[in-house]
Amino acid sequence: MKLVYVFDAYCGWSHGFSSTLREVASRHPELPVDVVSGGLFTGERRVPIREFGYVQGANAKIRELTGAEFGETYDRLIADGSFVMDSEAAARGVAALRQVAPARAVELAAAAQQAFYLDGLSPSDTATYRKIAKQNGLDADAVAAAFEAPAARAAAEADFARAAELGVEGFPTLLAVDGDHVTALARGHATTDDVERRLAAFAATHTV
Repeated sequence: MKLVYVFDAYCGWSHGFSSTLREVASRHPELPVDVVSGGLFTGERRVPIREFGYVQGANAKIRELTGAEFGETYDRLIADGSFVMDSEAAARGVAALRQVAPARAVELAAAAQQAFYLDGLSPSDTATYRKIAKQNGLDADAVAAAFEAPAARAAAEADFARAAELGVEGFPTLLAVDGDHVTALARGHATTDDVERRLAAFAATHTV
């Protein structure tokens, strides 16, 4: 059995769920976690953030329910409104981090979100991944090269396809997968206890 975490680097609810995911992963080192980018802002949805008038209200709700922090630099980015969220580029970045340090995918996905939501850095820029790499003891040149390589684009598209195949329609979604058996442990907001309860119920009828 394993966990599959489908998120988007530009999804505030995914940012809010990061602490729960890290706690669940730390409690279950026996369970591998696949981190999959879902593709929230692609195609016609790649527009200036001002087009999404709900963002500030949603962030307030996320902060209230999860305790997630949003930095002043990010708040200024939202207030300006011209920033374009590009999930395909962000997915390439997540794929690059995953390629260089696959065992740390959960931690590094959270780092990509923190770079955006705390520091106001773009998850679509090479420089952001260089900074994440340096902060996490990774080879910044290797991460940057992986981000810019054609394979990263293919990995992003593969992630989007996998999310669709799993039937994921909202982010974040945490799944338990055992062969052909799949169950949702969390969709959107969920506490660690919520996830643990659902995971225990799933594990009771499936081999871990």
